[in-house]
Amino acid sequence: MDETNNPYEAKLDDAKTALQECQTSKALESCLNCPSLIGCPIRTAYVRTVYESMSKGETGGFDF
Repeated sequence: MDETNNPYEAKLDDAKTALQECQTSKALESCLNCPSLIGCPIRTAYVRTVYESMSKGETGGFDF
């Protein structure tokens, strides 16, 4: 499947952009330095989207 037509990749790009914008707004290079790391909805959404992208929506293993 062409990545430009892959909805998982598009969603991942959006989540990555949101995460990077948050880091930039807080002058951080990593979420690990953020006091809001635990329970952060932006980071939680990003991690979930990464897993969805890797598994292409399937439960179980990943398609690399």
